Amino acid sequence: MKKIIVTGGAGYIGAHTVLELLVAGYEPIIIDNFSNTKPFMFDRLCTLAGRAITLYQGDCTDADFLDNVFQTEKNITGVIHFAALKAVGESVAEPLRYYRNNLLATLNILSAMEKHQVQDLVFSSSATVYGEPEQCPISETAIRQPATSPYGATKAMAEDIIADVAKTGAIKAVALRYFNPIGAHASGMIGELPLGTPSNLVPYITQATAGIIPPLTIFGTDYATLDGSCVRDFIHVVDLAKAHVATLKYLATAKENYDTFNVGTGQGTSVLELIKTFEEATGETVPKNVGDRRQGDIPVCYANVAKIKTTLGWQAEATVADALKDAWRWQSNLKEIEV
Repeated sequence: MKKIIVTGGAGYIGAHTVLELLVAGYEPIIIDNFSNTKPFMFDRLCTLAGRAITLYQGDCTDADFLDNVFQTEKNITGVIHFAALKAVGESVAEPLRYYRNNLLATLNILSAMEKHQVQDLVFSSSATVYGEPEQCPISETAIRQPATSPYGATKAMAEDIIADVAKTGAIKAVALRYFNPIGAHASGMIGELPLGTPSNLVPYITQATAGIIPPLTIFGTDYATLDGSCVRDFIHVVDLAKAHVATLKYLATAKENYDTFNVGTGQGTSVLELIKTFEEATGETVPKNVGDRRQGDIPVCYANVAKIKTTLGWQAEATVADALKDAWRWQSNLKEIEV
């Protein structure tokens, strides 16, 4: 079995990807410092896998720690690098923390790969690198305008660093630019677990509906969209996880040393449409009110996914309703757990 290091592998997207790696016959090795997740997520991941999964608890900003992991495991064939701070608003308030953490972790991963001759890298990037797009759907050739947040800037900078290293032939890498991951594993055992008040829409909806946090505020219904609310590309986290497996398989035979792919559905869904779909799919009523626009919000953002479909043979399969049902099942199972 090919050993794959998965940084942030006990987190939301990482945990789902670990399961898909196991299904595909890979041997995932998780690195996580549990700053964005809780230990029970790893325990549940092992339960779902039906086996023990190797875990190294530590921080990717610690170069010596990473070197020890690579040295101990030996014969690692690839890395999927999720580990990063990821809240846009928080990055505006704490830019130095974001630049230091996200860029240093990436530099350390690349150094460890180079030292231990590990070639294949899948990097967790973001549609945030596009900023406010000039047109939608957004293709990979669109101009990057990540200056809307330090978080987006760290993703764009990391892409550039990785691309430069790939030019030397030391690695082959793909940056996956995610749009809006939502949903949870169909078992309801793992899902998105924001620590503190959720910054993403779907966990806010589920927690507000569960009565854990105040009603949802819809930030603006006067945008130039069909119903006045912002439009996003929401993709089921399991589909996103499968895209990482497809990318690893692609890297094994890729002729290019570096490439980028959008990962989304290619369809836009408005905030109001998402809420309505959630209510129809679950039979629940979302407590909500309408507020003013939020500074920095982009009116419309959804992906052109033709490149990943053509090149990797991957496309999203789950519907938004599927993802919302799974997200509510996960939330319902969490009612007795402090979130």
